[in-house]
Amino acid sequence: MIDPAEKERLERLEARINQLKQAEDQPAKPMQDEHYAQAQLAWRMVVELVAGLGIGFGIGYTLDLWLGTMPLFMVLFILLGFAAGVRVMMRSAQEAQKQPAAEAADEKRD
Repeated sequence: MIDPAEKERLERLEARINQLKQAEDQPAKPMQDEHYAQAQLAWRMVVELVAGLGIGFGIGYTLDLWLGTMPLFMVLFILLGFAAGVRVMMRSAQEAQKQPAAEAADEKRD
């Protein structure tokens, strides 16, 4: 049989282990959410770039068919679409950088 003092000590130890496990599990969620947020931002940037290229290609190809100047406007608008896509990507990156800075400033005030 287990001594009552020994049993109490084991129960306290088990309670402390459970507390530490719970404390260890809690910080993992924000880190995981942050990972998903960064992956979502990366996909957003890729989609913005491809959309710029696709829209530029569509406009250029349509103008070339309409005016009969096959590669001229297509190349021009693909380059303009690429520039617009890169510009939007850079704006998204700036927004992503401002967000953690704003959160850090909010934490300092609290």
